[in-house]
Amino acid sequence: MSLIPFMRAITTETQYLATAEVTASVKTLADEQKSRVLAFLEERPIHTVVMVGLIRHNGLVSPFNRGTFYGCRNEQGQIEGVALVGHATLIETRTDRALEAFAKVARNCTTTHLIMGEEQCIDEFWTHYSDGGQELRRKGRAVLLELQWPIEVREEVAELRRAILADLDLILPVHARMALCESGVDPREKDSTGFRQRCLRRIEQGRTLACIQGGKLMFKAEIAFETPKAIYLEGVWVSPETRHQGYGLRCMTQLARTLLPRTRSICLFVNDKNKEARQFYELAGYKPRGMYNTIFLK
Repeated sequence: MSLIPFMRAITTETQYLATAEVTASVKTLADEQKSRVLAFLEERPIHTVVMVGLIRHNGLVSPFNRGTFYGCRNEQGQIEGVALVGHATLIETRTDRALEAFAKVARNCTTTHLIMGEEQCIDEFWTHYSDGGQELRRKGRAVLLELQWPIEVREEVAELRRAILADLDLILPVHARMALCESGVDPREKDSTGFRQRCLRRIEQGRTLACIQGGKLMFKAEIAFETPKAIYLEGVWVSPETRHQGYGLRCMTQLARTLLPRTRSICLFVNDKNKEARQFYELAGYKPRGMYNTIFLK
């Protein structure tokens, strides 16, 4: 599932001064602020893994982020929020004033494809964003799932490996169909060259795992982002001809055994209406950690 979350911490604001007592401002972030920004974001690792992963991979300023990072600080210098505003908007806040401030900034971005956030926060963000922002095109709901040790022991899949460039033409159409199913937009029609380059870059970086037998793609998964505290998977797909036979579970277990020694947990999203997929991940040991709403924009 190819989703990037809008994020807001579910915490009290007792550590921050009330709105009437202090003001806050939003400014673009620079790479010299990286360590402080990461410390703020890593307080909630599975909820901020996308932003942390982007910053660790690309820095705070990079075209690969497909947007601009902003910080919201109060007059005492405390960080109250960090946001990436762009193709996909990601926001992590500690105060309502930071949430509102980022919504106003996001309204000025006309290229946003989706906004996704924790269920209890997305409506609040939308009240600030919708007056002057892009129009809603489609709305969905997803469950954030997490896997930690211990995991069940299953038979290994010998064919599971890092994808190579020769696999691209097998992986590309599957990944595109998954995006179309979720968002209603075929990335090959909207941005064919960019979509192909992004898939190719993941393969080159060793972040696409695949099983191919007899020239057919049987399983794939994408390591979208990796941090010391969490790894975020997306685009998990099992060939219809091998479903309900334990093949996908074996692949997921083998993948977990490979990834968990280098991080604390693995997380992913699944559409809440996809009961079959939810059951599959639960059998693989994943636990629900929150509900998210997704807004795709016109």
